[in-house]
Amino acid sequence: DTLIADGIADPNRLTVGGFSYGGFLTNWLITQTTRFNAAVSGAGPVEHVSLWGTMDTPLYIASYIGGYPWEIPETYYEESIMFKLGYVQTPTHIVSGANDLRVPPSESVTLERGLHYLGVPVKLLLFPNEGHDLTINPWHGKIKVREELKWLEKYGHASLNKSRPQ
Repeated sequence: DTLIADGIADPNRLTVGGFSYGGFLTNWLITQTTRFNAAVSGAGPVEHVSLWGTMDTPLYIASYIGGYPWEIPETYYEESIMFKLGYVQTPTHIVSGANDLRVPPSESVTLERGLHYLGVPVKLLLFPNEGHDLTINPWHGKIKVREELKWLEKYGHASLNKSRPQ
C-alpha cells in the first residue's frame, strides 16, 4: 500500500512471488487477497502434516508450527494453505525440483491440482533430477526464469484479467 501511495508500484500490475519460504508466503498470500494479478511460487509447501512427514528437516516444521501434528492438529489445520485454496483466484506458476527433499514436489503437485480443480489458471514446472536449489542443471534455472517472466507478462496486467475484488 505504501509503495502504491508513493507512486512506486502500479496497483494494476501487482504480482507476487517467492521460492522456498518465499514460496510458502506466496502460497499463503494468494489465499488471503485477490489484489495480485499473478503469482510465481517455487518449492512452497501447502499442507503441513504431509510436509512434516516427507521433508528432510521435520524438526524445523515442528518447531516453526509449535509442536508435532498429533500434539496440535488444529494449528496444523489452521496454518495449512490447502484448506484455504477455495479463496484463490490468482493465476499461479509453480516450480519444483523432482528430487527436492526440503519441500517435496508433492507439495507443488498438490497446489497445482487444487488450483486446476478450482479453475484458476495454473502451470507446474517439475525439473527432473533437481533438488531444492535447482542447481544440478544450469539450464533449469534459465528455463525457470524464462517461464516465470512469460507467466507474469501473460497475467500480470489487471486489464488482461477479469475484474477482481480486493
